[in-house]
Amino acid sequence: MKKASKISSPAKTGRTQHLMRGRRLEYFTLGWNMVEAAVAIGAGVLAGSIALIGFGVDSLIESFSGAILLWRLASPAHDESREQVARRLVGVSLFLLAAYVCFEAIKSLVAGDQPEASIVGILLAAVSLIVMPLLARAKRRVAAAITSQALVADSRQTDICAYLSAILLGGLVLNALFGWWWADPVAALIMVPIIAREGFEAWQGEECEECH
Repeated sequence: MKKASKISSPAKTGRTQHLMRGRRLEYFTLGWNMVEAAVAIGAGVLAGSIALIGFGVDSLIESFSGAILLWRLASPAHDESREQVARRLVGVSLFLLAAYVCFEAIKSLVAGDQPEASIVGILLAAVSLIVMPLLARAKRRVAAAITSQALVADSRQTDICAYLSAILLGGLVLNALFGWWWADPVAALIMVPIIAREGFEAWQGEECEECH
C-alpha cells in the first residue's frame, strides 16, 4: 500500500500543478476580457461601431466562460458531473455568442450604419489577435493533461475570439481606409455557423484528440 501511495503521489502532484496552471490561465482570461470589454464597448460607443460593441459583448461572454472553468478547476479530482455541467454551460455561452453576432451583423447591414474610424479599436483587435491564439494553445495543453473536455471547449471559444478579432480588425481597417462599412458585418455572419457548431460540440461533449 505504501509503495502504491509513493507511485501515485507524483501523478497527483502533477495534476495539481496542471490544475493550478489552468486556474491561472482562466484568471488571466477573466482579467483580459474584462479590460477588453471595457475598451471595446467604450470605443464602440464613441465611434458608433456596432462591431466594436459586439466584440466587447463577446469579451463579456468569454469572461462568463472563464468563470465557469474556474469553478470546474476548483475540483482537484476528475468530477464527471461537474465536468458535464461546465461543458454544457460553455456550450450555452457559445450559442449566446452566435445569436448575438448574428443579430448585430444583420442589424448593422439593414440599418446601413457607417461608424467612424477607430484607431483604439484597430489596436485592440490587433493585440487580441496575437494574444488569443497563444492563450487557446496554452489551455489545450492543460486540458490534455487533466483530460478536461470543458477546458478544450473553452479553448475553442478563445479561438473564436481570435477569429472575431481578425474579422473586427479587417472590418475596422477597411472602413478606415476605404469606407467599406459593410465588411465586418458580412464577415461576422460567415462566422456564425462556426460558432454555433462549436457550441453544439461543447454541449454534446464530443471527444477530441487533445483530450487523450
